[in-house]
Amino acid sequence: MEFTSEQIEAGRLLFARPTTFMLSVVAMDKLPPASPPEICFAGRSNVGKSSLINALTGQKGLARASNTPGRTRELNYFNVDDRLRIVDLPGYGYARASKTDIARWTALTRQFLAGRAPLRRVFLLIDSRHGVKDSDRELMSMLDETAVPYQIVLTKCDKIKPGPLETVQTTTQTQIAKRPAAYPHILATSSVKSDGLQLLRAEIATLAQPDHRL
Repeated sequence: MEFTSEQIEAGRLLFARPTTFMLSVVAMDKLPPASPPEICFAGRSNVGKSSLINALTGQKGLARASNTPGRTRELNYFNVDDRLRIVDLPGYGYARASKTDIARWTALTRQFLAGRAPLRRVFLLIDSRHGVKDSDRELMSMLDETAVPYQIVLTKCDKIKPGPLETVQTTTQTQIAKRPAAYPHILATSSVKSDGLQLLRAEIATLAQPDHRL
């Protein structure tokens, strides 16, 4: 998919304006009012969700990035210019926590994904070095069943050579081809080198409320 210069600029402007941390949610009845539109970042533990949020917004300390898998343990809400909310979901697949805590995070995440009305799209982050794992497929199947649209974002592309990266992209494209809720366009990103961030910003901007100040 190609973006126009106007779409690229809309993405730049959206994230050039303030993005602020709102709140952390540990139960569905604590979610904020269902406006404006929401997107969320989902993925395995340590896939780079927090780092990607920081890179997108140009604010290094906005989301808590950690090398410790399972650091994010709540639904963390960020307000983007009062036109969009980003939700950073707990990672799945591994966490240094009790089975009880992991079960609680997993249940909260599934309830949120299946029943959050303003959720416009799930950006499913996949580590480009490892490709799609069984836990990713489980989440995709749930999103397919509940008709929640999702889009694959490959992360850490600076840590893989162009040839293998292209192979991962092709393989991933094949795996989502027949999934009904999967958005067909895959984005490849690097939070370190900013690769693909311009396109991801443009994509996200299409889901935000219109900027009535323009």
